[in-house]
Amino acid sequence: MTTALAKKTILETDPACRPDTRPGRKSIAPILPARDIIVPIPADFRLTSGEALADPVIRARLQGRPGAPLVIVAGGISSGRFVNRTETNGSGWWSGAVTAGGPIDLDRFQVLAFDFAPDGPTAPSTPLTVTTGDQARLLPVLLDHLEAPRAAAFVGCSYGGMVGLAFAEAFPERLGQLVVISAAHRPHPLATAWRGVQRRILQLAVEAGRPEDGVALARELSMTTYRTPEELDARFDTVAPERAGGRYPVCDYLGARGRAYPAVMTASRWLTLSDSIDRHTVTPEAITVPATLIGFTSDRLVPIDDMRELAARLPNLFRLVEAPSLYGHDAFLKEDAFVADVLTTALKDIDQ
Repeated sequence: MTTALAKKTILETDPACRPDTRPGRKSIAPILPARDIIVPIPADFRLTSGEALADPVIRARLQGRPGAPLVIVAGGISSGRFVNRTETNGSGWWSGAVTAGGPIDLDRFQVLAFDFAPDGPTAPSTPLTVTTGDQARLLPVLLDHLEAPRAAAFVGCSYGGMVGLAFAEAFPERLGQLVVISAAHRPHPLATAWRGVQRRILQLAVEAGRPEDGVALARELSMTTYRTPEELDARFDTVAPERAGGRYPVCDYLGARGRAYPAVMTASRWLTLSDSIDRHTVTPEAITVPATLIGFTSDRLVPIDDMRELAARLPNLFRLVEAPSLYGHDAFLKEDAFVADVLTTALKDIDQ
C-alpha cells in the first residue's frame, strides 16, 4: 500500500497521538496525525430495504504510520470513528488496544475507524431499516476513496464484529483477515428479547414526547445485559431505601449511565441500530478469509455456544479463543491484557 492512503481528503486534524515513551522503544516512523475523512455516498446507494440514507456521506478517521498496512476497527453501536485518544474528543472508545506500541500498533499500521449509518446532522428523526450488510456495503466506498484495494485486517467487536462478518462474506477480495470479538453469525433469541423491550421503551417515550428520557431508561436496562450478576453483586450492596420508590445503590449507578447516554445516542438512531443487530445474519461457510474469534464464557448477549458454532462452521478458522470474565459482553473493553495477547498473535504476520 502506498503513502497515497495517508494523504487523502482531510477536514479535521488532531495533534499526533501521544508518542510511546517507554524505555527502549522507538517509533519506526512519525505517526500520522488522526484525520477525519468525509466521503460522499453514491447517489444511487440504497439500503436493502430500498430506503436511502438522508446523510449523504461516510465519516471516518485515519491514523497511524504512513504507508503501513490498513486495519479497519469497529466496535459496538455506541462506538464510532474516535477509537484512540485525541485532544478534542477524550480518550476514544478503544485506546487500550489502538495505540503506539499496543496490539493494534499505530507504529505498524494505519487504522481506519468509521461511524455507523445513519449518522450526522441530517440523520432522520424516524428509524431506518439498516442491516449489517448495508454497513458492510459502505466500506468499499470508503476504501475506493482512499485508493486502498484491500484492508490487511478487520477487527470488529460486538456490532462491529457483525459488520466485519458481513464485510468478509460480501467482499473477501478486499480483506486479508478477520478478527471477531463478542459477535456471532446470528443474534440469540434471548438477546433479541432484551433489545425488543428496550425498543418498546424508546417507542413509548417518543410517542409521549420524551425521547431523551426513553434513551436514558433503555440504557439503564441495556447495562444490566452487558455485565454479569457476579460483577453487580461484588460492587453493590442490597441496602433498601427508607421508603418504597427510593433508589437502591445499583439503581444509582444505572441512573448515572442512563443520564449520560442521550448525549451520544438519539432514540431514532438507537432504534435503527438495535434493530440492525437483530436482523444480522451471515452464512459462516461463505466466509473464506482467515478468521480469529474471541469469546467470553460469561457473555449473555453473545453466548459462547454461538461463538463455538460459528467457529465450527467457518472454513478458514485460525482459532477460537475463550476466556472467563467478570464483565460479560463488555469484557472486550475491560480485559485489556487478554485481548491484547490474542490481537498481537493474530496481527503479527501482517507484512510491513
